[in-house]
Amino acid sequence: MKFSTTNGGLVLASFAGSVFAGATYSLSDSIIGEGFYSAFNFEATADPTDGRVNYVDEATAQSLNLTYATSNTFIMRADDTTVLSASGPGRNSVRIRTNNQYTTHVAVFDMPHMPQGCGTWPAVWETSETNWPNGGEVDIIEGVNDVEPNQSTLHTSPDCSIPASGVTQLGTTVSTDCDATVDGNAGCGVKLTEDYNNFGPGFNNIGGGWYAIERTNNYISIWFWERGDTSAPSDATSGAATIDTSNWGTPAAYFPNTDCDLATHFNANNIIINLTFCGDWAGNWAVYAASGCPSDCVDYVNNNPAAFTNAYFEFKSINIYE
Repeated sequence: MKFSTTNGGLVLASFAGSVFAGATYSLSDSIIGEGFYSAFNFEATADPTDGRVNYVDEATAQSLNLTYATSNTFIMRADDTTVLSASGPGRNSVRIRTNNQYTTHVAVFDMPHMPQGCGTWPAVWETSETNWPNGGEVDIIEGVNDVEPNQSTLHTSPDCSIPASGVTQLGTTVSTDCDATVDGNAGCGVKLTEDYNNFGPGFNNIGGGWYAIERTNNYISIWFWERGDTSAPSDATSGAATIDTSNWGTPAAYFPNTDCDLATHFNANNIIINLTFCGDWAGNWAVYAASGCPSDCVDYVNNNPAAFTNAYFEFKSINIYE
């Protein structure tokens, strides 16, 4: 989740070259169903991206049915019934953060559904909020206004960049300077152009799939596999006790330490999941207009609650390996 405006940048093709090595990891946290309530805390805080949102606490989220769980499913969603006053708070939504922090690790997200709709800005990401940007940030899933595909991005302190070419990845590099203090905090990003069903309505129409991140001091990799992808690695999709990322194939996005000392730019990070509306990116007038969405972002979010019936995350599990 960017802390300020982010969009676009020079599109740079990716070529074969720098290759991830992969490693073996053991399951350390398995978050399923009701387990989300003990693994995460609810952040009823002001939105750092200036969104038209009101993040609620856990008790409020449960009482308003903005979060609910079964034995094998966790849902978090936004309010889809209330017409908002222009002078009142934003649309009720949820932002959660893991109690545990992670350094070298793999996280696998089994997601049947993600939020969709004009004005939406969903994100699944990792950072240290108390040490941002010095502790680093990885946006695993992020996008706005249903514009496909997903973009994975790093945001760091100065002196960190990624190569413009010579990287083995399936996606397309769109910006190379990870420094959060320049370029409006655009970060260094890779659009996952290998599969446009990795975000928004396209993702939901296929029943979602699996996202995975591997973070090491040598590289950070992101993968995506569709729900029906028979080539998806079975250890990733089954929640196996051990995994071997060297068998997972070419990542969708690959951030090597070629021009960035990842060990010093990334500290122990929490996993954060949130849904905001409008704000610095989704509500940017040019970004919103280019998406083909109606009206202006804030007016649309205020006056069209039924448009957000599908603005929800559904998780079967999050498995973390170390």
